[in-house]
Amino acid sequence: MRVLVQRSKESKVTIAGKVNGKITSGLVLFVGFTDDDTIEDVKYLAKKVVNLRIFDDEDGVMNKSLLDVGGSILSISQFTLYADTTKGNRPSYIKAMKGDMATTLYDMFNEELRSYNIDVATGIFGADMLVNINNDGPITIWLESRK
Repeated sequence: MRVLVQRSKESKVTIAGKVNGKITSGLVLFVGFTDDDTIEDVKYLAKKVVNLRIFDDEDGVMNKSLLDVGGSILSISQFTLYADTTKGNRPSYIKAMKGDMATTLYDMFNEELRSYNIDVATGIFGADMLVNINNDGPITIWLESRK
């Protein structure tokens, strides 16, 4: 499982001209799954995301987590995180988990984030989405459940 984390001042996802989810301050997550991912990966990365100390404390040092600052999450499914470009220039997505299984884990991931009493806005799995991100910092961090 992979999650690309971006600290955000304000972000939204629009689908077919309608805003589906938005946040004012917190994290934007791009979430992808591969075939051997499990609920353990989901729980591990949800805990990692909410405890990641990437928000400034009173001294301007990144020392606070999303839980500390009371931020929200905009979670976007992103199978292209498993793109493989080792052969040629056209990405292969063979390592990305198939839709039905990935949808289930994506929903579990968002519910696990909500279990920390965090507001989680989402896109729609498999939809054509327009994501507007006001990246704060900019801070962008790549997380994986396994090496």
